[in-house]
Amino acid sequence: MNTRQVRVWDLPTRIFHWALLALVVVAFATGLIGGNLIDWHGRAGLGICGLLAFRLVWGFVGSTYARFTDFVPGPAHIWAHIRGEWNGLGHNPFGALSVLALLLLLAFQVGSGLVSNDDIAFEGPLYALIGKDTSDWLSSLHRQSVWLLAAFVALHVLAILYYAHAKKDNLVKPMITGVKTVSDPEAKPARGGGALAFVLALAVAVAAVWAASGALLPPPPPQAAQETPAW
Repeated sequence: MNTRQVRVWDLPTRIFHWALLALVVVAFATGLIGGNLIDWHGRAGLGICGLLAFRLVWGFVGSTYARFTDFVPGPAHIWAHIRGEWNGLGHNPFGALSVLALLLLLAFQVGSGLVSNDDIAFEGPLYALIGKDTSDWLSSLHRQSVWLLAAFVALHVLAILYYAHAKKDNLVKPMITGVKTVSDPEAKPARGGGALAFVLALAVAVAAVWAASGALLPPPPPQAAQETPAW
């Protein structure tokens, strides 16, 4: 059977994938340890916010298989995959659903973390936008949903291992090299996602981090000086 190398994942998509993995690990570890590391937990959250904003834009202007129009599955694609008739190059329909679930969970974690508090010394950069009761509620959800996120990550890893061992399909290597070995003579390499698209997505990501850091909020009112009692 003749095989050839086809470009599937562009460099920005690959950098996003591995950078997101690294920041999620940092956020998870620092959140569990807490203490003085909680500030680093917040910084990791801002980094994840920027990556998610980048991926949102890149899903529209990136290369072929990074675009939502390519990998967001419809019922026909899911049914074809169940019957073993799906033969695309990017994420398979179940993998695409897993990726979307992870991105949505991460978006919730970031959004709730930006307005959370720990009742001790940490307040999210956008804490001032909501009341204390709402912040407490979202902080609780933020702490609880991390285990749901961890479960989805575990399922994601197990699926990768299953494809590697049961189907002899290495899903990790293409995310490192960008290319995939295929036997389909009609398989087309990824197109698009050039420099201008990258600059646009990067600019949106930087703007998202800047806004999420609280830069748009008015400065807090100055505290009134306390008079020294005349004893």
